Amino acid sequence: MNIESLKSKLAQFSQEHVLQFWDELSESERQNLKAQIEDIDLQTLATLVAGADEKIDFDSLAQNAVTPPSVRADGSGAEWTVDQARERGEAALRAGQVGAILVAGGQGTRLGFDLPKGMFPLGPISNRTLFQIFADRLLAIGNMYGVAIPFYIMTSDATDAETRAYFQDNDYLGLAPENVRIFRQGTMPAVDASSGKLLMTSKSSLALSPDGHGGTVGALARSGCLEDAKKRGIQCLSYFQVDNPLVNVGDPTLIGHHLLAQSEMTTQVIRKRYALEKVGIIALANGVVQVIEYSDLPQSAAEATDADGQFKLWAGSIGVHVIDVEFLCRVSQDAGSLPFHRALKKVPYLNSQQTLVEPSEPNAVKFEKFIFDLLPSANNAFVVEVLPSEGFAPVKNADGAENDTPALAKAAMVAQHRRWLEAAGAQVAEGVKVEIHPRYSLFPEQIAEKIPANYQIEADRYFDA
Repeated sequence: MNIESLKSKLAQFSQEHVLQFWDELSESERQNLKAQIEDIDLQTLATLVAGADEKIDFDSLAQNAVTPPSVRADGSGAEWTVDQARERGEAALRAGQVGAILVAGGQGTRLGFDLPKGMFPLGPISNRTLFQIFADRLLAIGNMYGVAIPFYIMTSDATDAETRAYFQDNDYLGLAPENVRIFRQGTMPAVDASSGKLLMTSKSSLALSPDGHGGTVGALARSGCLEDAKKRGIQCLSYFQVDNPLVNVGDPTLIGHHLLAQSEMTTQVIRKRYALEKVGIIALANGVVQVIEYSDLPQSAAEATDADGQFKLWAGSIGVHVIDVEFLCRVSQDAGSLPFHRALKKVPYLNSQQTLVEPSEPNAVKFEKFIFDLLPSANNAFVVEVLPSEGFAPVKNADGAENDTPALAKAAMVAQHRRWLEAAGAQVAEGVKVEIHPRYSLFPEQIAEKIPANYQIEADRYFDA
């Protein structure tokens, strides 16, 4: 597209101001700006800015919502047993039908860490990074079931180069390089909140941000990762986000529940702790399983209880899913399969005096997609509850905050491994830290086979591979 065509296209949507510095740019700067503009669906952006996209009546939705098809943490709720689910999942793993996808676009800024969050050291004793914790689990699963699980890692513009260098410099953390596919998620431009005009961060660059974890679908397709998974015979992907060290990546029981439910998308949840907890709620509404964000959930619906005094809407989303590859292929062909969500944010921008402004208040609208919005499109969408102590310890805030800190996540890991050891007959002294490498023991029942009777642990101990 030449410059005149570009101007004409932008003029249709009153966005031609982004070319105001064109004559001052070098050839490489022009190519950069041109590529950014051509990558935008200006018609979709105009629809979003005008607020003409479909709106959801969340009040009505929440009032009619009920518990989704699900299995509880104690195994109740399904037509099959937990043992049957595990056997089915193990069969799929042995057959090489399972892959893993990690969303790793975030930086550790809120942790006071200026690198990709996946590089943050979190092992309570080992100091292993989040990336290492996940890779070690995949290696352990591969060893147990005699397969190599492909690992698809989605980065962002902010984390891509450093993530690639980290894996290369660390020999892919023991994984075969051909089984690690790193790909970048898409971006969306930010617009001025009052005018809807595209913002710029420099004369040659728009203000762009990642398009949300829902961008995984399009990025998987564009990068060739979906095609790669199909060629490998992968039928489902274990999906998780980088900030949860307790996530049971490739858990055979979760995979088995997914397969026995004949679900195209299964999501793992935790039970809501209190009525107004800030967690997305997964519910069955209007005949489909979907997520109602806490900000959209009316207080009356959030507080509603059933005959047993339990919350009627109890299933809190934690960003852990099992998703069929064929389902992802289908929805990747439908541009409207995932709606955009809006967020008012502070976005630095270049003003008409060519000065970069750092706003003190939210000034811009960002648009992003969420992966859980695929649930209404999935056949037989299913929900599996996990106890937070066994599957959810997010790392979002620096130590000193009230929740979701590295210290709390480390404590959760130690507490889990202490329970495993004590269940196997070991005695762990008060205050002693323990950490179990997944290649030493992937499941708690394996520990009893490896430790002597009445095993005493009096000092910090890392059970390495």
